[in-house]
Amino acid sequence: MCEREQDLDTEHGAGVTDAAFTSLLEDSVEELYEQAPCGYLSTLMDGTIAKINTTLLDWLGLSRDRVVGRMRFADLLTVGGKLYHETHFAPMLQMKGEVSGIALDLKADGKRRMPVLVTSRVKTSEDGEPLLIRTTLFDARDRRAYEQELLRGRQEAEAARRHAEKDRARLQEALAVLQQSLLPAALPEVPGLEAASYYHTASPDLLGGDFYDLFPLDTDRWAFFLGDVCGKGPQAAALTSLTRSTLRAAALHNPDPQTVLSTLNTVLHERYTRGDTRYCTAIFGVLQPDGDRVSLHLASGGHPPALIQRANGTADYLPTPGGLLIGVLPNPRFACARTELAQGDTLLLYTDGLTEARIGPQRELYGEDALRTFAAAQAPAGPQALITALTGLLAGFGDGLDDDTALLALGVPALLSTLAHGDADLT
Repeated sequence: MCEREQDLDTEHGAGVTDAAFTSLLEDSVEELYEQAPCGYLSTLMDGTIAKINTTLLDWLGLSRDRVVGRMRFADLLTVGGKLYHETHFAPMLQMKGEVSGIALDLKADGKRRMPVLVTSRVKTSEDGEPLLIRTTLFDARDRRAYEQELLRGRQEAEAARRHAEKDRARLQEALAVLQQSLLPAALPEVPGLEAASYYHTASPDLLGGDFYDLFPLDTDRWAFFLGDVCGKGPQAAALTSLTRSTLRAAALHNPDPQTVLSTLNTVLHERYTRGDTRYCTAIFGVLQPDGDRVSLHLASGGHPPALIQRANGTADYLPTPGGLLIGVLPNPRFACARTELAQGDTLLLYTDGLTEARIGPQRELYGEDALRTFAAAQAPAGPQALITALTGLLAGFGDGLDDDTALLALGVPALLSTLAHGDADLT
């Protein structure tokens, strides 16, 4: 194509564009007013409609003769809209001279509600006297539908949230009941002994695997155990239940601590060696009061060592080195230990949630050394006093305590010594 032809085509295109703009500019002002994509009306200061465009009449389904000079702007509104207009809209307009973007509802054709956004401005004379009110109304049906959908979505989300909270509360309640069923409701009273316990649940949404118990073997001996199964949740709860029942049954058959743990190992190893290996750590022991002292014989399977707080203010661990996890190997070795508890001595058993708590800015492990130091710093006032102190310690860990923790303390009350001396003096 030659340059001359290109110039002709360009001129032709420009001519078409100019013609289109000219056609638009030839629209009459009246037509632009009547067919505008929004509603227009003008009212006298008392609200009587003096002028209204065709767009607004079509929305209302009314004729011009019926509206102009016969109705007021407020008559076009729903009852609620009319009330708002009289109490808020009109006073604000009179005070400010302009009100913008107010959401109202028209009584549209067929008694439908039509949401609109209304802007009104007072036209004044050169002297500042109000002459009339010009009002523009924009169709807000799509916006109202969006707002209603948004509100409905929020309401549904809020209902779902409340329902989820109720479900979570019910679940937590059920889990709490189940968790309590895996622990003794209360420790029994043992002649010549004091016992105290505490259980910290790290999460109300998960079943923990820590456990403990204290029960009689016969008239002279008492058995106790404390341990921790691997994992959390229903599987851990099932393992805990099996472990507790097995320990109790095995102790009544043969209370030797090493034999009891060996029996538990056999049960767990046979039950959980087919693709779902599960295990636990535990300390099992037997207490036998003998006058003002109590003999202690215990065995440990991979569990943190028991701590003894002595009446003289010292504290140290009862060594049980080399004990293996329970349920992993067919014939593991379990570490045994023997000692005596004198008056004022307290035996403390605990799960690793205590010693593995994170503390300080560096989130370091609390550790066994710190626990020993803490126990030695407490007055030797018996199991309940020690448990109370440890409960406060756990609370101070805050979110550094992220695992379940079980505590069991057994001791010989120091008060027995005072009573014995008093009885001797009386005789």
